[in-house]
Amino acid sequence: MTDKDDKLPEGRKGFWASLRRPSARYSFGGLLIAGFAIGVLFWGGFNTVLEATNTEAFCISCHEMHDNVYQEYKKTIHYSNRTGVRATCPDCHVPKDWTHKMVRKVQASKEVWGKLTGTIDTPEKFAAKRLELARNEWKRMKAADSRECRNCHSLESMNADSQKQRARKQHDMAREDNMTCIDCHKGIAHTKPEGMTEEDDL
Repeated sequence: MTDKDDKLPEGRKGFWASLRRPSARYSFGGLLIAGFAIGVLFWGGFNTVLEATNTEAFCISCHEMHDNVYQEYKKTIHYSNRTGVRATCPDCHVPKDWTHKMVRKVQASKEVWGKLTGTIDTPEKFAAKRLELARNEWKRMKAADSRECRNCHSLESMNADSQKQRARKQHDMAREDNMTCIDCHKGIAHTKPEGMTEEDDL
């Protein structure tokens, strides 16, 4: 023990000393079980927070989303349709598998920063940034081969005979040209931004 330890109260001497050298009071198995229990509690808490931020209620809890894109989405077939199947915000914007979900959550921290700094906190500011925001999302979806769309839709499982002739032709072309959903379906759940170029619509 050092001179510094001698100056500590008796109870604290024992604590610091036990951190420096192994103690017969704590078995390796006991430490392993305690570590496992702490890990389970940490993981459970982390996963609970993760899932709470992966709900439509969370997505529209800020007025920027609720007052703008959410109102548009409510007028689309993804919100209300004859089958009663609804695609919510995270269904389209958050990957389901864990690795890609974590990457998306890290990217979303930039959006949280935008919320905190007020970059789109008025309808005017939102409209001014809208095309940039849309392009970022289209780029992300295209890079992922419209992964979130394909959770519900796939060219392989489509019944072409039940589609209108134009849709059937477009999907055949998409299959042949290795196109992805977002190439043709921009504006399917939200209004297309003003100022789009011909390249944006390709």
